[in-house]
Amino acid sequence: MTTPRMSARMRAPRVPRHPRHEEAREALAGLREDQAITSRPILVEGPRDVSALRSLGITGPVEVVNRGWDLARRVAHLVETYGTRGVDGGPAIHVLMDWDRTGGRLQTTFRRRLEAFDVKIDEDVRRVLMRCLKPETRTVEGLSGLIDVLGVEGR
Repeated sequence: MTTPRMSARMRAPRVPRHPRHEEAREALAGLREDQAITSRPILVEGPRDVSALRSLGITGPVEVVNRGWDLARRVAHLVETYGTRGVDGGPAIHVLMDWDRTGGRLQTTFRRRLEAFDVKIDEDVRRVLMRCLKPETRTVEGLSGLIDVLGVEGR
């Protein structure tokens, strides 16, 4: 006979344990699928964020904010490289900063600067992750530690 405690241990390790984890998993799967179809880049804060996204199976282009460039040069590079719209007419870039205070400021800054150049951006994945994963993590790099909780097929 199995007790509730035993059945919890026997649960498949990649099964989301809460509906909000399922919603976050779906958002990440949608991001991975969007990148596979459109090659739309993701803008993140640093190299550890890139590593976390790679561990989640995201293989498309990822741009890093902290490259030693000033803000104006970074924005100009993004506009020149990716244009104002994606190949499907949608957003040109996903902006995925951390959902802490610094990440929020960076997100707002890049949103305003890119929109000033009429660049359409996508922030939906960040909104979902912020709402669903705030207790567990407040950073993109923290997502790599949640692979089992989210049930994401990582590398």
